[in-house]
Amino acid sequence: MDSARLKIAIKNALGDLVDYENELRDLDAALGDGDLGITVAAGSRAVIDALDGLPETATPTDIARTCAATFADANPSTMAALVAGGLLAGSKTWEGKDTISVADAALFVQAAADSIAKRGRSQVGDKTILDAIYPAAEALGDAASVDDALPSAVAAAEKAVQDTKSMQSMRGRASWLQERSIGLQDPGATAFWYLLRSWQKTNAN
Repeated sequence: MDSARLKIAIKNALGDLVDYENELRDLDAALGDGDLGITVAAGSRAVIDALDGLPETATPTDIARTCAATFADANPSTMAALVAGGLLAGSKTWEGKDTISVADAALFVQAAADSIAKRGRSQVGDKTILDAIYPAAEALGDAASVDDALPSAVAAAEKAVQDTKSMQSMRGRASWLQERSIGLQDPGATAFWYLLRSWQKTNAN
């Protein structure tokens, strides 16, 4: 995928993702402060506008860095800062590349997850967005073919989100609920799953 197609794919996916603003807000309200839907929607709309302003010579790294800076600027939240840091970490794996392969995408997602884990002092099993990102990165890296990569990542993220229902939240405001967080679906992991699902839905062709 070259830069032109990458910009279109991101815009298409984020344009679909904003439709889940209210659902993400409600999921977050059950476990946190309820601002995740606003964070995702405001950041997505800002990124779409920013990508329209990039020159045709923008590289995949330029695109990823623009997404990071714009998403953070659109939101003063901890989640936005973690996501922006993850995108910046991922952008470093694309240095010098004009096109992005499935293997490149897997490296990007893995680097983003590692950044979020480090900056958020969290790990898989804490019931956070990481519980969906790491399985998706692994699925992308292990995909048998290009056509199988995204469906495998979506399926892995969906299973991970369902698995969060049996977990107790260990980080952030959700951890205040302790055992009462068990049975609820993690909103951050859900947002990442929905992003992959939106990418698949809007970029099928």
